Amino acid sequence: MESVVYPGTFDPITNGHMDLVERAARMFDTVIVALAVNPGKGCAFPIETRVMLARDVLAHIDNAEVCSFDNLLVDFMRQRQARVILRGLRAVSDFEYEFQLASMNRRLAPEIETLFLTPAEQYAYISSSLVREISSLGGDVTPFVHSKVVAALHARVN
Repeated sequence: MESVVYPGTFDPITNGHMDLVERAARMFDTVIVALAVNPGKGCAFPIETRVMLARDVLAHIDNAEVCSFDNLLVDFMRQRQARVILRGLRAVSDFEYEFQLASMNRRLAPEIETLFLTPAEQYAYISSSLVREISSLGGDVTPFVHSKVVAALHARVN
């Protein structure tokens, strides 16, 4: 059974993230959406909320699993017996950072590969940080995130 791990903070999960999970679900037996517990990043939502939102948003994908992790990604991959990391590339500006991560992960765990997917064009400009900023300033984020995420963002602002 071939699994792919899609790691990130998903703070919050966006339609672009969902697009990548849906597409990966057609290529792999299981897509493990692994939400990083990253205290240094200062996430807007606690890990429990991010996991709940991701589970709600991805509930329609039968072979998607959502969980959290708080260790090195390569150690998490080994624990889950997964050999492929999925990463999204929205723009050329993402490439340098993602290439650096992929190279470091390959150095730490040569048996693990990184697969890059680009989101559908209508999602290429969406990022969690932009969604949070627009929402905090009272803007409409409904075109960018699931309705449950919209509700969570509104509750956070209020």
